[in-house]
Amino acid sequence: MTKTVIQFAILFIVLVLTQAIVFNNICLFNVAVPFVFIYFIIRLPITLNANWVLTLSFLLGLTVDVFSNTQGMNALACTLLAISRRGILHLYFPREDEISNPEPSVRSLGLFVYVRYLLTLTLLYCLLIFAIESCSFFMPVLLVLRVVCSTLLSFLLLLGLDILISQYD
Repeated sequence: MTKTVIQFAILFIVLVLTQAIVFNNICLFNVAVPFVFIYFIIRLPITLNANWVLTLSFLLGLTVDVFSNTQGMNALACTLLAISRRGILHLYFPREDEISNPEPSVRSLGLFVYVRYLLTLTLLYCLLIFAIESCSFFMPVLLVLRVVCSTLLSFLLLLGLDILISQYD
């Protein structure tokens, strides 16, 4: 258990620093922004108490907000993502007791289920963060373009990250 806590603490720090230093400075074609720090929320064990998931997700979002100067937008989006995480997993994988490892990954869920789970959560986060950021639907085409492009870019980065991490587990 202590090993898992240390691994998640290191993952938290590495993802936040990577997001703050590298990925906050990337904006492809002025629409696609990669969000790699949400991998921490996606990777949290399914068996973890909901209060811990909400607390850790809020702290993750708040930490990214401090580095990004976004006044709580990421904290709100991360908390809403944490609330919906378990329900979305149950859409694609109805029985938790069949999962070999409580941490959602390609290895524990299988590629097909994990890709749908990851894509849904990434889409939900991008939809939340851009809707919160715009505070209106004045330019719906640009909003949809930003959501779709950021979702695809983040999804590809997170899938690659998970495959890389799953090889070393």
